[in-house]
Amino acid sequence: MKISKEAVFEFIKSPGYQPMVLKQIYKELNVFDKTAKAKVRNIIKELLEERRIYKTDNNRYSVAVPDQIEGKLEFIKSGKMAFVMASDGKEYVVFPETAKDAMHKDIVLIKPEGKYRDWYRAKVIKVLKRSLTRIVGVLIKEGKRYYVIPDEKRVGYRFAVNIRNASKDLKGAKPGEKVYGVITAYPKNNIPPMVSIKEVLGQIEDPKIHLPSVILKHGLPFPDEFPEAVEVEKKSIPTKVVMLKEEERTDFRDELIFTIDGADAKDFDDAVSIKQLKNGHYRLGVYIADVSHYVKTSTAIDSEAYERSTSVYLINTVIPMLPVELSNGICSLKPKLNRMVVALTMEIDQMGKVVDFKVENGLIKSSRRLTYKQVNQYYEGDKKVITSLSKTTGLPDSLDHMRELATILKENRKQRGAIIGIESGEVEIVVDEKGHTMDILPRNRGIGESVIEEFMIKANEVVATMFMDADLPFIYRIHENPDSDTLLQLKEYIKALGIERDMPKTIDSRTLQKLLENLKGHPLRNSVERLVVRTMKRAIYDESNLGHYGLASEAYTHFTSPIRRYPDLIVHRLLKEYMNGNTFTKERLKYWEDTLPQIAVHCTQKERVANESEWDLVALKKVDYISSHASEIYEVVITNIMKIGLFVEVKDILIPGLIHISTLDDYFIYDEQKNILVGERTRKVYRLGDILSVRVKDVDYVRGEVDFEIV
Repeated sequence: MKISKEAVFEFIKSPGYQPMVLKQIYKELNVFDKTAKAKVRNIIKELLEERRIYKTDNNRYSVAVPDQIEGKLEFIKSGKMAFVMASDGKEYVVFPETAKDAMHKDIVLIKPEGKYRDWYRAKVIKVLKRSLTRIVGVLIKEGKRYYVIPDEKRVGYRFAVNIRNASKDLKGAKPGEKVYGVITAYPKNNIPPMVSIKEVLGQIEDPKIHLPSVILKHGLPFPDEFPEAVEVEKKSIPTKVVMLKEEERTDFRDELIFTIDGADAKDFDDAVSIKQLKNGHYRLGVYIADVSHYVKTSTAIDSEAYERSTSVYLINTVIPMLPVELSNGICSLKPKLNRMVVALTMEIDQMGKVVDFKVENGLIKSSRRLTYKQVNQYYEGDKKVITSLSKTTGLPDSLDHMRELATILKENRKQRGAIIGIESGEVEIVVDEKGHTMDILPRNRGIGESVIEEFMIKANEVVATMFMDADLPFIYRIHENPDSDTLLQLKEYIKALGIERDMPKTIDSRTLQKLLENLKGHPLRNSVERLVVRTMKRAIYDESNLGHYGLASEAYTHFTSPIRRYPDLIVHRLLKEYMNGNTFTKERLKYWEDTLPQIAVHCTQKERVANESEWDLVALKKVDYISSHASEIYEVVITNIMKIGLFVEVKDILIPGLIHISTLDDYFIYDEQKNILVGERTRKVYRLGDILSVRVKDVDYVRGEVDFEIV
């Protein structure tokens, strides 16, 4: 059969067709090579977007129109609309008037109702499962009634407080204080939801409430909080490696293997080794903690790890995915201790191509624990550090080879179109014992961080490619191409900045990389970086390989951090199953085909919660800092312009805020096409990248938001 959109559609709508997963469709169409599979995947995606076919709850494709579909409802921050990522693979927009008492994050049953602009539209038929069980917010009083206004704007409701005995039920809380409560009734037929106050957190200005507020807002467990069943199981976690006679493991303990991590790290996922071979190639070893050896399926520890899906890093507090007995104990690749690993050794040539590789169960003993700071100081020629590291025989040579190979790998990625060099925009928050922010420092990446990043990217690519070539079920890390509309918007923004007048008609990843290179040292570089990041889609987990746009990888996964990411643990289990027999049984194929889509969606959602939690806490700490320096004059750069005003960011300490249009000294008109504000009387123009002097006008201690005014 010739592969075309109509041919695939005719096959799916043929009388004898039964709904199939993608791999079954490949088989029935006699599609076996990578290029043809990619073509079929793209056709399926187009047919889904055109609503000519649909995806069922169990990831099968059919022409049957589902009358009702299940999905998770998520409101945008303004609360004016919500989106549902539904089981048919599409995203639907739902408006509050058709949400049927559903709240943010509820699992709902929806009915498709045509389109709204470029989105599919739906209405909620039924709430299947309530997601929120507790809330954190500010207590207010209206007349004789008390309400809690949630910190999370997207909840969209204020909660009436259950009160029979005020002194008892309010727990001593006063209006204006932050409280935590358990939801006792959900909204129904215009009756507001209700809450029972469980704890008073404190005054909204008190930085001590930041951490518990964020944890409770996002439904996270507290750092040392694990279910009782996990507490029981962790008592059996060994404290030292015990090798079984029948266990096959390659012994790498005579190799020079070491870890490089941040100074505060305790969960060492990965270690490396390197040698230059006689043919000029490099033999790179990447050794990843063998978490799957200790965390078995159908255990309480595994169930809780799946539920969490990721460790959450909240400044100087970690909410671990696994109990510390595993994450900081037997799984952590600490120096001078025997540790079980999954070892990936690669032979890489001078062009950065992997010419040979091997994956196997291994046993290592890390020679040394290095920090990024030490390694960066070594590369900068710090004599004291060089002397210290030279005490470990062969270590300086290894570090030199690592820098050489990382440079080759980075250039290889650049040549194939990867977007390289986007700064993270991250800062280090320095707090005192009371939780007050004492300083905000830009987090700069050195050569050491770049070296390890290149090695981990290569390891992830090799493992993903192995499964892609074997055509076996897998969990990929995908990053789809940006939409043409957002690329066009980026093009207009860049033109508005006046820094690139001859942008090509087609913008690909190479174009973006060239643009960033041309802006090196330019004052608007950070602004353009933000626009590029905003243009790109969010990377997610998926059972189908759609490639990774940002890395320009044909196949990519997460293999290198099983201590802190559940998808990596799944990849290790798949690897071990594959290593045991180079294939899967029919039963195991079906198990993974049914299970991996659920794991991918769940882990993607949990990763987003973790990210939002981390961002929220940093925002609160930034507000705490600027509120104690409110009298100062700040230099800010305009990062975005909208009808509401100018979005800006304080230089160096990266504190974002808004200059509301009402505070400007003229009536300003928003030119959407040029993305500028123009003063009606003065003809003053505000553009992206403009530098302004401002002072603090107002701070929101609950939302972590700052308003500025121009001085």
